[in-house]
Amino acid sequence: MASSKTPIYTAFIANMVIAATKLTAAAFTGSSAMASEGIHSLVDTSNEVLLLLGIHKSQKPADEKRPFGYGKELYFWSFVVSLLFFALGGGFSIYEGIEHLMHPEAITKPVWNFAILGVAFLLDGYSLITALKEFNRQRGSIPFWKAVRLSKDPTTFVVLFEDAADVIGILIAFTGILLSQLLHLPQLDGVASILIGILLTMVAVLLVRESYSLLMGETSAKEELEKIMQLVEHHNDVHRVATHLSMYMSPEEIILLLKIEFEHGRQTQDLVHVVRGLRQSIQETYPYYKHVFIEPV
Repeated sequence: MASSKTPIYTAFIANMVIAATKLTAAAFTGSSAMASEGIHSLVDTSNEVLLLLGIHKSQKPADEKRPFGYGKELYFWSFVVSLLFFALGGGFSIYEGIEHLMHPEAITKPVWNFAILGVAFLLDGYSLITALKEFNRQRGSIPFWKAVRLSKDPTTFVVLFEDAADVIGILIAFTGILLSQLLHLPQLDGVASILIGILLTMVAVLLVRESYSLLMGETSAKEELEKIMQLVEHHNDVHRVATHLSMYMSPEEIILLLKIEFEHGRQTQDLVHVVRGLRQSIQETYPYYKHVFIEPV
């Protein structure tokens, strides 16, 4: 099922507004946690741009240079987004927190931080709900974590986990700033920044693993391949499927190679018609198998 761009656009608008307000608040109040959150939102904004770029590039038609199309552009840019989330988001937040621990400064006018974090929580919360609805639409009755592992559309789960990290990060920043004011310990603001960095790093590791696996090439679901094998082997001229190989090129494009043992005594001309008919049957039942290659053995 094709994904919607709505969660990406929603996250982009929310993060762009939030990044500007957070960084402005950090400049005026000197909050380390707020600066980390601002950088976090800025990275998220650039991530949405890269995801949209990946979607656009992946839809280019096949040509002589890329005979199987440009579908893997989406997986490549999703992998880049995951690395940016790790390097810029998590790395900078931890660095900023350590700096604040070594050189603590009291937060001035904390009320601005609380107000902006409250607005950011509402915007990021709305973006998270939008992404979660889209992900639930795609996964249907499949359990959440199994759906993440099985998903072949990185745009949905990348935005979902980004938004979830945003909401949790805001809560951490709010708690750190509040405790630093109540206990008169500005170091707690730095601790909150480090915790935000650790959170982003953990999410980034998950996203890198999933995006890398898709980029390297994942096979179709076992259950689906079994149904295709049954469809093929029910043909009167087919003895058995000796080998099957498949790989996702994009969420809606799969390459399938079948090595088939046909019944003995079939003429070459007859096999040409049989192969053509098998290919047509597979693609009518599973239209996202764009490239089906059948080799007699």
